[in-house]
Amino acid sequence: MFRLSFSMMLRDWRAGELRFLLAALMLSVAALSSVNFFAARMGAGIARNASQVLAADLVLASDQPLPADVRAEAQRRGLRSADTVAMLNMAIAGRDEQGASMLVALKSVSDAYPLRGHLKLRRDGQPDAVATAMPAPGTVWVDATLSAALNLHTGSVLRIGDRSLTVAGVIASEPDAAASFLALAPRAMISSADLMSTKLLQQHAIATYRLLLAGEPALLAGFEQWLKAHIAATPKLGIEISSLASAGKDSQSMQDQVRQFLSLVSLLSALLAGIAVAMAAGRFMQRHLDACAVLRCLGQTQAQQTRMYLLEFLMLGVAGSVAGVLLGFGCHFVLLEWLGKLVDADLPPPGWQPALQGLAAGLVLLLGFALPPLLQLRNVSQVRLLRREQEAPQARAVAAYALGAATFTALLVWQTEDVMLGLMAAVCFALCGGVFGLVAWLGVGSLARLRRLFNHPAWRFAITDLRRRPAASVTQIVALALGLTALLLLTMVRGDLLAAWHQATPDGAPNHYIINIQRDQQQELAARLKKYGQPPMHVLSRGRLIGINGKPAKSDDPGAKEMIERELEIEQADQLRAPNTITAGRWYDGSAAEVSVDRGIAEILGIKLGDTLSFDVAGETLEVKATSLRKIDWRSHQVGAAFEVAPKLMAGMPMTLATTAHVPANDRRFAYLLARDYPNLSVFDISAFIQRMQDTLAQVSAAVEFLFGFTLISGLLVLYAAMAGSLDARKRQAALLRALGATRRQLSQALWIEHLLTGALAGLLAAGGATAASWALARFSFHLEWQWSPLLWIAGLAAGALCALLGGWAGLRGVLNQPPLLSLRET
Repeated sequence: MFRLSFSMMLRDWRAGELRFLLAALMLSVAALSSVNFFAARMGAGIARNASQVLAADLVLASDQPLPADVRAEAQRRGLRSADTVAMLNMAIAGRDEQGASMLVALKSVSDAYPLRGHLKLRRDGQPDAVATAMPAPGTVWVDATLSAALNLHTGSVLRIGDRSLTVAGVIASEPDAAASFLALAPRAMISSADLMSTKLLQQHAIATYRLLLAGEPALLAGFEQWLKAHIAATPKLGIEISSLASAGKDSQSMQDQVRQFLSLVSLLSALLAGIAVAMAAGRFMQRHLDACAVLRCLGQTQAQQTRMYLLEFLMLGVAGSVAGVLLGFGCHFVLLEWLGKLVDADLPPPGWQPALQGLAAGLVLLLGFALPPLLQLRNVSQVRLLRREQEAPQARAVAAYALGAATFTALLVWQTEDVMLGLMAAVCFALCGGVFGLVAWLGVGSLARLRRLFNHPAWRFAITDLRRRPAASVTQIVALALGLTALLLLTMVRGDLLAAWHQATPDGAPNHYIINIQRDQQQELAARLKKYGQPPMHVLSRGRLIGINGKPAKSDDPGAKEMIERELEIEQADQLRAPNTITAGRWYDGSAAEVSVDRGIAEILGIKLGDTLSFDVAGETLEVKATSLRKIDWRSHQVGAAFEVAPKLMAGMPMTLATTAHVPANDRRFAYLLARDYPNLSVFDISAFIQRMQDTLAQVSAAVEFLFGFTLISGLLVLYAAMAGSLDARKRQAALLRALGATRRQLSQALWIEHLLTGALAGLLAAGGATAASWALARFSFHLEWQWSPLLWIAGLAAGALCALLGGWAGLRGVLNQPPLLSLRET
């Protein structure tokens, strides 16, 4: 039986029956494998470096210095400790005309840092060396980005705050670099002994204090249990606890989210390729009915026929899956080229699991989509050679369709590693196909009325042909609609994403933030900033939310808990200013103790209109009532605060001023001169940060476009399969009509009209599906502002008609160019 199956496979390959199947299968496996190889290498890199991600076994973080009793308890339990303080500030190099500045992520470290892992320094022409001691007092270590940007070298002087430090080394790798709250900013490291002399830790300075701990697991577990009880009894501490276990979970969660997103994109390609496989298998079945009947006449049983074709498709599946895995392995290097740059790690090899997943996915797709049509071949009887009739699908074939749906659903769940997400994707696909099928059936049924409106023979031929084969017409429309839906959706979503990313940094948006402005500096600084558009001054204070409606503020939600435990910005504002817009309630008039809350913060903390909020502002209590919710357009890069109150409510409380400015690219000395003349100010030049963000988004966009390329090719395969599926039937029908007197011109016009009607209906269905899908993605995944686009419907209608007409042109060459007598003899 194996030899017979192999001979049949070679025969079908030479006849061109299997090439389309093989191409669709390779494409689907390649799309899945490229993501699996990429995710496996990223996950292995994260797991390998997990022991160094914190530079300790346990890390305590707060926006205030850690309490002395916490340090004393850790010391009493015999734990080793180290301290770091991380904050953003400007670093200045050079003097006068040669002066330059840059925003840096500054970190001060104690001598015991790091407790786990190693910090390495870069040496010219030599391998990176492990640092045996931390920066000496009066020196600073910088990373390669900062060194190149400010043209620094060993012995250069770098001014940070009020302190001038000598560059003594270049950081090659840092164990807890990802723990910095702005990891994309260039890094500078100084000794803890030098931090206070910079005078950066002024009131309202934004800094993250970390206490790193290491020791025996039992001692750490006991201390962590004590600390959690201590935090529960004193919620104002605002301490965040991180361990290797929690860091691993966070990293794995991030890895899972990336994997799920990329997997869903690749599964869309696999799904469309699976539809193409099913349609190609259906055509394969139709073209082998006579051969099966002949083999039955020669004595072959149903079981033998089933085994023969199953073996043939199994060999095809193995060959196509292996080729797809190899193609996916090569394609994953493209993803690594773009996205791998976002991970500062030498990624290990992926292992064999992604290859095995690709092989299994290929066989599941082939058998799940091709098995139902193949099982119908066993129903062919010898009588077909005389009566040309096909048996109706039996229960076994119907069960095969259910099996195919179940196997593909299992593939969705396996690939996404999320049962709910996989089931939702399968249900949405089935629902979309069902709605398309119902509308297409109703549309084909309504053509009977159109037929009476036209006397032209071509129109009557076209409409009659569509109604004569309703199942084939509906299948063709649904396949076209699904393929076009994917193509329209990827085009629309890609455009929305790129537009949103571009709007995130609009032309003229502020690229400098200036904070810690004192009242006596306000007028002088405003006059200096006048040529930059005279941006408004924002009066800010920092307070901790301690109560809601008279009850202590607390939450089990990690996001809400983090906000409750840290200080939040409270702005004093007389009137509503851009980029704020009221979404609910009314703006306060200052006659009562009222507050306007950012709607995103309100959603996280569970704050509703009418709630009474209590804040601790530098030891003083502020109670206000929420009377409005605001939406802040952060794309404007203006200063924004979670809470806004009338100025008189915070009279006498600590405050500071902040503003923004858009500085042209050729004015490179703005931040340097401002920091030189006003040492107390913190001037954040985020131009380089914005550029790096744009580069990062460009890399992500390129990777998404690369995966969407698989979807595009898969969609084209579906379109081809939909048109080619009815080619044989059209040849026989055209030959018969020409033999009965129909002219070539009439048949040509009828085919053009039939394709135009089919494509137009499929295009409208695709536009509706893409509209619904884009709304769901914008609302629940990308959080974008969604707008109904009439151009999408026009594009869907035009694309459907164009694809159908192109398919009609290709089909007409094979249908009308063949002599009628030859077509009739072949039937």
